Amino acid sequence: MKKIFILCAAFLTLVSTTNQVIAEKKAETSNITAETIKSTIEELSANCLDKALLEKGVKHAASLWRMSDGTEADFKNFCKKSYIADKAEKEVVFQKISRNLEIITGHFNKITLDLLEPVHLNTFEQHPIDNAFGAYSVGSHWMNDFYNNKIAFTIALNFPSFSLAEKEANAKNWTREEWAYARLGDYFTARVPSELLQAAGTAAAGSDVYIADYNIYVGHLTDKKGNRFFPEDKVLLSHWNLRDEIKANYANKKDGLDKQKMIYQVMKRIISQEIPEKVINSGDFEWDPYTNVVYKAGKTIDATPEPNERYQQILNNFHANKAIDPYYPDQNTFIKRQYDGAKEISAEATEKIFSAFLSSEETKKVGKLIQKRLGRKLQPFDIWYDGFKARSGMDESKLDAQTRGLYPNAAALEADLANLLVKLGYDKERAQWLADRIAVDPARGSGHAWGGAAKGQKAHLRTRVGAKGMDYKGYNIAIHEFGHNVEQTISLYDVDNFVMNGVPNTAFTEALAFIFQKRDMLLLDVKDDSPQKEALKKLDLFWSAYEIMGVSLVDIRMWRWLYANPDATAAELRDATMDIAKAVWNEFYAPVYGVKDQPILAVYSHMLNSPLYLSNYAFGNVIEFQLEQQLKGRSFPAEVDRIFKQGRLTPNQWMVEATGNDLSAEPLLNAAKEALQELK
Repeated sequence: MKKIFILCAAFLTLVSTTNQVIAEKKAETSNITAETIKSTIEELSANCLDKALLEKGVKHAASLWRMSDGTEADFKNFCKKSYIADKAEKEVVFQKISRNLEIITGHFNKITLDLLEPVHLNTFEQHPIDNAFGAYSVGSHWMNDFYNNKIAFTIALNFPSFSLAEKEANAKNWTREEWAYARLGDYFTARVPSELLQAAGTAAAGSDVYIADYNIYVGHLTDKKGNRFFPEDKVLLSHWNLRDEIKANYANKKDGLDKQKMIYQVMKRIISQEIPEKVINSGDFEWDPYTNVVYKAGKTIDATPEPNERYQQILNNFHANKAIDPYYPDQNTFIKRQYDGAKEISAEATEKIFSAFLSSEETKKVGKLIQKRLGRKLQPFDIWYDGFKARSGMDESKLDAQTRGLYPNAAALEADLANLLVKLGYDKERAQWLADRIAVDPARGSGHAWGGAAKGQKAHLRTRVGAKGMDYKGYNIAIHEFGHNVEQTISLYDVDNFVMNGVPNTAFTEALAFIFQKRDMLLLDVKDDSPQKEALKKLDLFWSAYEIMGVSLVDIRMWRWLYANPDATAAELRDATMDIAKAVWNEFYAPVYGVKDQPILAVYSHMLNSPLYLSNYAFGNVIEFQLEQQLKGRSFPAEVDRIFKQGRLTPNQWMVEATGNDLSAEPLLNAAKEALQELK
């Protein structure tokens, strides 16, 4: 752990230094006047393809032009020379740009992936120098280079960007060509200095390092009576494995509740930063999370708390991304860039949708049903209640034995990918084609999926594989990541143009990952013949959405607090985050659980290493349900292939073309009502 904290301190110093330098430097603004823009448009309009598009292109290029790029006369001459007035030539240029962007971004992706292997994979002996290389943002300079060589201005002029409102207004009428041209325009919307992009990458890498090695040796947890509830060699990564351990113990009637309560105490100590620094990623001590006392060889020892490092990581990301704000005229906060930009759903619309869902009467009704099924009052950690799943009544140790036997190492899972797809209905040829484009790696952390960025590159599935083989938790995560990989492969190789590759936002890839993950027992040949299985599946998805929507609101509101308090210390952020988590709990969860002021919604590690990502999971649940409804009675592989070949439309248009319906949480709410009625 000492190496990690030394490296995190180095990251903090680097980010602070960079931000200090940038703070002293004003963001450059355009030197092109409205008069020059008007005259340029007038001179080009005689031979233009589309007057409105020409006007948009000139204005967009002008907004990006700086004194260092040339005078106003230089700008006008550039536009006259570079504007493409012939439709056939424009398509030729578009195809050439698309090809070259795939080459550039694909190779940058490959370099980044390779540099991060010692950080992400447990097959490497890790050294701080690996983390330094992993933090290097190899692609941070290329966009600035393209402004300098004027390629960016050629694209901005001929393929201008469209706002989210404009995309939504045109979504139903645009051809695939028009969509592709608009997506090319998304590449150059702001001119951010490369040193700021590198600083943001450095901060993100530091948070990744911090989280990847944040393990709790639960086999060394004890209560005040000296009771231990976990195997001595059991180690759980925060927060993913801790949460999954809570889920796993609903089937444990012997001491499952004791285990869940103990883990919840650990989580609260992490959130409050009262966790002793000595017990993080170490099995050299015994720790009672209830009293927060640490023992060594049976004797109490001094143990200082972790020094608010959790919240310092959030601050690192905040300051690095806030420094970029002035370079985005419209999306001038990280919140806007993540929601209006990356997700193409505003933060305000997100809060409205989530708050309405969280306030529904169905939350109380489902809560009462869970309480009845448990035979006890709800506990705060029951946000992760797992009893609606077929596996919930199974002994996880038996599942561990099965998955370890099947997958003693990552190579065994990789060899079985095609077979898993056949079980989902794919024919052998298509299954093998997809499997050949996915590699499986043993993860140091909880696991993740990393897609290729150019045809010929494989997607990478990463999950934990212990010394005894892959346990059920690792397998369950692996199937989730496998869903991501299938989406990443289809939406890269099968989409009609490179700049359209992918999905509208990551919520859509999360949806397919959830769909795969829900079929993990099917893939183990464990069948659920319960007549209530469909109703229970609906309630399981409803409860998952209920949990993650609240977590997402905490994430959004914490970032709003940061913008209102940009000079906050890590301790002040800690207190504010806990207050925000408790306020969201009291508003949306206390009426269901009957207990107030719980901080549990602030436990997610994504708040550190994937800022403002959590809403993707919540929307992923909503999208998952709509897709599951579409899949019913239809060929699973044919529909998955058809739907994910659409590429990057706007979220609502993608859903309309996938299912015939708008993107909405209402179908999931209605399904919960139906399921509750059926279970009566």
